[in-house]
Parts: sequence; C-alpha cells; structure tokens
Amino acid sequence: MESKSNEPGRLLRMLPSRLKKYLFEYLDTKVIFFIDLTLSFLSSVLILFFVSLLSSSETFYLGRFAFWWMGASILASIISLLIFKNHKVVIRYSQLRDLLGIFRVSAVKVVLMLPVIVSGSMVNRTVLLALLADFLLTSVLLIGIRIAMIFVYDIYKNQIRARQNCKRVLVYGTTEKSVSMVSRLKDSPHYQIIGFLVPHSLPAQYKVADTPVYGYNDVKQLASLFDRFTLDCILFATESEAQLEKDSLIQFCTEHGVKVLLAPTIDEVVGGKIMKNKVRQIKIEDLLGREEIKLSLDEIRREFMDKTILVTGAAGSIGSELCRQLTVFGIKKLILYDNAETPMHNIRLELEGRFPDLDFVPVIGDVRQQARLDYVFRKFRPEIVFHAAAYKHVPLMEENPCEAVLVNVHGSRNVADKCIEYDVEKMVMISTDKAVNPTNVMGCTKRLAEIYVQSLGLALENGEMKGRTKFVTTRFGNVLGSNGSVIPRFREQIEKGGPVTVTDPRITRFFMTIPEACRLVMEAAAMSLDNRIFVFDMGESVKIDDLARKMITLAGLKVGKDIEIEYTGLRPGEKLYEEVLSSAENTEPTTHERIRIARVRQYGYKDALDTVNRLEILSRNVEIPDMIRLMKKTVPEFISQNSKFCAYDTPEQAL
Repeated sequence: MESKSNEPGRLLRMLPSRLKKYLFEYLDTKVIFFIDLTLSFLSSVLILFFVSLLSSSETFYLGRFAFWWMGASILASIISLLIFKNHKVVIRYSQLRDLLGIFRVSAVKVVLMLPVIVSGSMVNRTVLLALLADFLLTSVLLIGIRIAMIFVYDIYKNQIRARQNCKRVLVYGTTEKSVSMVSRLKDSPHYQIIGFLVPHSLPAQYKVADTPVYGYNDVKQLASLFDRFTLDCILFATESEAQLEKDSLIQFCTEHGVKVLLAPTIDEVVGGKIMKNKVRQIKIEDLLGREEIKLSLDEIRREFMDKTILVTGAAGSIGSELCRQLTVFGIKKLILYDNAETPMHNIRLELEGRFPDLDFVPVIGDVRQQARLDYVFRKFRPEIVFHAAAYKHVPLMEENPCEAVLVNVHGSRNVADKCIEYDVEKMVMISTDKAVNPTNVMGCTKRLAEIYVQSLGLALENGEMKGRTKFVTTRFGNVLGSNGSVIPRFREQIEKGGPVTVTDPRITRFFMTIPEACRLVMEAAAMSLDNRIFVFDMGESVKIDDLARKMITLAGLKVGKDIEIEYTGLRPGEKLYEEVLSSAENTEPTTHERIRIARVRQYGYKDALDTVNRLEILSRNVEIPDMIRLMKKTVPEFISQNSKFCAYDTPEQAL
C-alpha cells in the first residue's frame, strides 16, 4: 500500500499517457499565456466579489463599475503580459529574477487599470484598496501556478529517474566548471545530483547554487558519505582535478565500486569523434595527462596562415591529430599523404564532416616512392612539410629491419630532398625518444633519419648546397592511445576478460597525450631556431605494471580475482627504462619551458649521404648482417638488447 507522502506521484500515474506527454513535453508559450491571462482576470473577479461582500454599496457588484473593472482587467492583463513576455520563460528553469518579473506584470496591470476606471469617474479609497489587493492576488496566483508546475514536474522527473535507474552523483569541487556541470545535469534523466564534494572539512553546512556541499578529511568520512547517499558515481568537471585525486579519491572509488565520471570539454575529440557535453567514464589517459600546454598562438598562426601544408603519415595517430589541429590556424590547403587506404578514408570523412570549409586533398602514396612524392610536390607546391610517416613498432621492426631502413631512413631522405628541390620553407620531422642511445633497429633508423636531415640543413646553412629549406626535428616518447600502443592493447584485453600481458614488472615508459605532442610539434615548428633537434619534457615515467593495474580497477574489476596479469618477458630490442629526453645534462633550454634542444653529435653531409645510399642498397638487397654492421658503425651508441643483433656488438662481428 502506498503512503500518503506518495499521493502526488500516484495521482500523476493516473493521468492518461497522452495528457502527461502534452503537459510535460509540449506545453507551449500560448498555453502559458492563456493560463496567466485567466488567472490575472480571475484575481480581478475575486477582488470584485470580496469587495462587494465587504461594502454596503451596490456600486461594486452591479452596473457600470463591474463592467469597467472587468473590462479594464482583461485589457490591462493582455497588455502587461505581452510587454514582459513571462510566458516565454521555461518555467522549470525559472530563477529569482523571473519571479520578480511577475510583480512587474501585476504592477503594470493595475497601473493600466487605473485610468480606465478614472474615466468612469469611480475612484475612491475603496477602489484604490481594491487595486492594491488585485496587485497582490495576481502576483500570488501567477507565482503559485509556476511553483505548482515546478513541483509537479519534479515529481514526474523523479519518477522517470527511478524507472531509468538514475545514477546518484556527487560533483567534485565547487569551481565555476563544477557549478556549471550541476546546472547542466539538474534535469538529466540519467543523473541525480546529490551535492558537491570537497576534500576538506567544512565549518558548517552550506549550499552552492542551491546544492548542498559535503566535505571529508579522511577515508572514514568518505565511506560514511558514500553509505549515507548510496552513491553510484563521482563526477569530475576537469581532468586536472581528477589527476590530483588519482591516488586518493579515485583509488577509493574504484576499490568500493563507485564509478568515476568526467565531463569533457565542450568540443572534446575522442578518437576523431566529437563528444559534445557528454559525461563519460574516466579513462587512464585522463589521469596521465598534465596541465594544458601554453602555446604561442599568434606566432603559430603567423607561421601557418595562408600556407599549403603537407603532412606525411597523415592517417596515423600523430599525423591525423596534426591535421586536426592545423585546421584552426587559417591554412590555405592541407595535403594528406599516406599509404594506408582505410585510415585515410576515415580521416577524410572526419575532416569533411567537421571542417566543411577546409581545402584538403587526400593522397595515397608511399614515402619510399620518389616519383609519387615528386608528383605531390610538383602539383601542390607545399610551403611547410610535417614528416610523420614511419614504421614505429619495435619488435616488428626488429624482425623486418630492411623495411625499417627503407621507410624510416630512405623515406625521410626522399622527403627532405624533395623539400629542397621544390623550395619548401620548412620541414618538421617527427622522431622518437628511442633514437637516444638506441637498443633496437627502429630507434637506430630514426636516429639515422635525424642525422641525414640535420646534416642536410647544416650543409645549406654553411653554403655547401643551394636551397632555403629550414629543417626541424622533434623527439618525444610514447603517446597515449596511439595505434597499437600499450593502452589500447590493455583495454582490449580487459574487455575480453584478460589476461593482461605485461612484458616485465619493472618496465617503465614516458607518456604524452597525442594532442599534447602535436601542440609541442607546432610550437617547435614556429620557433626561429633551425637545424635543431627539439626534445619535449615528458614528465615522470610510468610503471607499466601499475598502469595495467590502474586500468583494471578503473574498469571496476579486481586484479587476481576478475583479471590476471601475466608477465611475458622483454620483447626483442625492448628496454626496461627509456632515456630521459630533457635533462639539463643533455639539452639546452628554449623560450618554451616544455621544449629543449638536444645536444647531439653533428655529422658531415657527404658522410651522411654516403651512409644513407649504402644502407638503401643493402636493405633493398636484404643483406641484413652488413646493413646492421653499418648502422652500428654510424651510430656507435646503438647497442642491441634482447635481440639476435646483439651478436654484432662484439668486436669480431663489428669488423
């Protein structure tokens, strides 16, 4: 049996479904205007009736006065309602200033009634008191009907939430963004906002935006809050707040089965898709990022404005993000160059949908094909080139070293040479932290590409060759969520129920988000320093074993109970610890705090050219031993690890 407290809900359920749908979804402004007009006129009729009861004179309920009073009321009501347009305010979102507008409507109504009644020569003290009473009663009725509508709507909304298993949520912090999130979600059928949560004690109970604020100092208080409200979720308004709480509040939530949600920015892009205003479950990438990078936007815009820009590897993780970010700098034309058909098709559809005014051309081509490159340079005459095309997977390149040389070394040489031939202003090459003291073929090929590009730029600078192209190389570590990287792999394994495979419990890596890396690439490209290798501050290294465990707990699972972690051993060419890119010992500062210049040994162009030519011949002929020996001779810091090529590090094999 239902309690009396649930009587309004029971009455609502008795309403026909069509009537409920009309009341709560299609109650338009004309209906509200008619309701307001009716109530305003009704208040005048009631005042006339009560004044007539209290007065001995028949003047107030008979004859001319009643006609003038009611006529003045309906005319004045129509005029005042049309002036202030209160019927166009969405009632369930009404605020204090909207209710104050009701008083203005009532006041203007009685002010307009007065001259009509005066024209009938029927003004005395009683009439003036009647007008004052009309003002008060009209205000009460108009405000009362709105409060009643909000009350009924809330009952209806709560019923919907209960039927749809609405989540009970505490919003972290009381910043402007947090308050904004509460306002946006107050009428959501999916989330019921319980209040704000702040990580400190409160002197007294208080509210922000009419929403309670709850504080906690320790785990015990936090657990008490969770039990008190039977919470389903904690919502963070920003990534930076989530990062501050990753080892405390978020850890507590994952251990106690409470979901952690994040409100993305208004136009956040996830995997190429725009996530507008959608609350989503927090991901490991959100916890590994850092503060937003400050860019020299004016300098970057001056560098790229009205330029034709070519991006090689444009369908890859870095290349596609570069294309997205370049769109906001007023470029003239964007040339996308990649040999992967399906990813190119996908990025084409995305750019067509998101940037309909962008002039871009997708080109299927391979950096190993000089004729195809020549066609693109000759036809489109790019002014700036971002060279992101490369083979990047360490174990795969350890097994296919000749292809690594042909793409990463010979392909980079082809792009750089075409830049000089067609008078390109600047070429920006994307390199990797694995080029520092390389332990694998992939890292060494990227170092060899750096050597060739830098030696070519220095030859131009010293007048040894003719040309005006400036060369810039950028190094950074692993990017979060890139194709084939560890995070998508772990996520896929978790979705399948495990096991999650980690090569070694001690292994660590530096990480950076894809947008973060691309912003730094563009910032480096806009700097006035040429023929330099720029390295990025990658922050603190992350233990991969901890990363796997955190991803499992964020998925609401337990390590060892729901999903196992298996250690498979280091793969060929893999390091336990990556090199620190931006220490003071091996770099020099720039004007940007996150970008430094690497101190590297410089090579003469003729020697670099001779080496690249010989490596091309050896790789095409698949003469692997001689090719590896030449690579180790040219880059003496290339010492293989956990690889069959370790044999060539001995003095005998190196000959």
